[in-house]
Amino acid sequence: VLQARLFECRLLLYCLKMKFIALSALIASTSAFAPQTAPKAASSLKAAADFEGMSGVSVETAGKIWDPLGLTEYVPPKWAREVELSNARSAMLANVGWFWPQIYGTFKSDDVTTTDPIDAIMQADPQWWAQFILLCGVCEAWKFNKANEGQSFTGGETPVLDWTGLWPDDEEGRAKLQLQELKNGRLAMIGFASYLSAHFIPGSVPALPVDFH
Repeated sequence: VLQARLFECRLLLYCLKMKFIALSALIASTSAFAPQTAPKAASSLKAAADFEGMSGVSVETAGKIWDPLGLTEYVPPKWAREVELSNARSAMLANVGWFWPQIYGTFKSDDVTTTDPIDAIMQADPQWWAQFILLCGVCEAWKFNKANEGQSFTGGETPVLDWTGLWPDDEEGRAKLQLQELKNGRLAMIGFASYLSAHFIPGSVPALPVDFH
């Protein structure tokens, strides 16, 4: 009986010890996810400082970074610029594509019979979409390979593509051209958003007619 009691005591002590270890590990793990005020503030300041040297800040934003959502605390500057330029260039092409069929007409096609861009998207044959997605994938792969070779599609010394041959050799000229592209791209994104709004919500954009498409 005495031995049984001793065994029960040892088992109880062992269980208490294991619970203590588990509790200590839990406290340590939760402290790792607890908010740390000072490091976060330091990282936020560092992230904001990384954005300060980037082109794109001008009189439109009073010479400051316009970031109402506070994304500069979480988004790496290089990735943010790549995303902005990609969307800006796509928006500039989209602005041309929106009005081109209405001015010059459409290509010879049996499936697309409208100059309304939204309707044309729905009328396009699925094989066209497959070709378009494949083309986008090829372009992105090409950009990725060129970036690995040291070239840049965000405004470096050696651009990935300079089909006009107008990329300046001096730093001042490159900064000026980068700012022009960013401003045009931002205006194109705002413009394209207004086209979509006027198309789906007639009269929502005062500068565009009610029957805009």
